[in-house]
Amino acid sequence: MSASEEGPYNLRSDGEPGIHGHLGGFRRGPAVFSVYEIPPDRGRYPNGPTVYLIDVDDGAGARECSRFTDDPEDKPIWNGAWNNDEWCEWILKLARALIAAPDIG
Repeated sequence: MSASEEGPYNLRSDGEPGIHGHLGGFRRGPAVFSVYEIPPDRGRYPNGPTVYLIDVDDGAGARECSRFTDDPEDKPIWNGAWNNDEWCEWILKLARALIAAPDIG
């Protein structure tokens, strides 16, 4: 693992290293979206669902865009201005495609 993969400038919006759970990313204009898998807490009973984090970076550092779970009953939670944004459906479609076939490499 090189310093460029794990360091103070490659962090998720929640402060974890950007390589932890990274499934891939996509871009629209200046916005770069990264999708992460956050596994359930195995130390608890019952185990919760897997959580997926979508971060966005438009040059000002990673910020949380959305979180959602693998439970089909749960709706995505959009952060701030992303709530009801016209890009939401497009973002979720690409995030779910990465979950189904991660861009690891």
